Amino acid sequence: MSQNIVPVIDISPVLTDDAGRAAVVRAVADACRTIGFFAIKGHGVPKNIIEDLREASHTYFEQPEEIKRASVHPIPDTPRGFRELAGEALGRTVVQDAAPDLKEFYHYGPESWPDEPYYTSKEGQAYFIPNLWPNDLPAFREAAIAYYQEMNHLVIKVVRIIALALGLPENWFDDKVDKHATAARLNYYPLLKDGPPPGHIRAGEHTDYGMLTILMGEDEPGGLQVRTRNGKWIDVETRPDFFIINIADQLMRWTNDTWLSNMHRVVNPSAHSKPARGRLSVGYFFQPNYDTVIECIPTCTGPKNPPKYKPVLAGKYRDLKYEQGNDVSEKAGS
Repeated sequence: MSQNIVPVIDISPVLTDDAGRAAVVRAVADACRTIGFFAIKGHGVPKNIIEDLREASHTYFEQPEEIKRASVHPIPDTPRGFRELAGEALGRTVVQDAAPDLKEFYHYGPESWPDEPYYTSKEGQAYFIPNLWPNDLPAFREAAIAYYQEMNHLVIKVVRIIALALGLPENWFDDKVDKHATAARLNYYPLLKDGPPPGHIRAGEHTDYGMLTILMGEDEPGGLQVRTRNGKWIDVETRPDFFIINIADQLMRWTNDTWLSNMHRVVNPSAHSKPARGRLSVGYFFQPNYDTVIECIPTCTGPKNPPKYKPVLAGKYRDLKYEQGNDVSEKAGS
């Protein structure tokens, strides 16, 4: 498979246990080694779940700024609720003075969890945080929760494909992700009346911090780009009917760099594209359990390939990377 394309893989043979299962697993393994991204169709997520969220999200983000600001979390930097335009600089995880991103987003996570110490302890409360929803848009809340629940089902299918692609038992990751605190983001890239400020793009180059990301993107100008191994940036087709999957930092560490957590960014629309509305994307940033130790898995090491990374707790690694991207000062131009 070429390292210069993001392949679209039909995963339905795996879900139905057909003879094509092995071919799907090979295609996923090849994509993860060469570019770190692949798209999936045949995923089984109902179309209405996706379309309901798209409609509700556009309704929310197209409101006046002062209305959306009512959903800013009262505790600064809490990853829940609304974040205003240029309130994050993902590129700062790579370049210290990268410009803030030209996006708004709404951040949420699981809606409920068991009354057990893992979730309710002081440490657990850093990951399991109550959601914050606008009072006057019940359809927005309902659509977001329904979509999150579908992603919870889909990601287990994807993780089990990944286990097979790494030569592991299908359920190898199950006990490492069964208490995850995955965050979801509704990213909105608004149309800017005067165009983008010099040096700013919709989202700066970065890698994702967790295990993997499931992305739904609209087919609108100004979208996702991925950097190939030879340093070239290529456009990634996004459509609501399939999902983009990318390997994130913790899985790259788990695989001893066998798989690639690749740089990506979101660029501005071209000057001649003239989009009619802002662009929505939805990221489901899948995290292992916060107390999972990320260390080299057995099939990715050997006498001539020793582990490259020290073990690290999944939660601690995520927090460090999040703090880097969240460090937006007034001096930086927000």
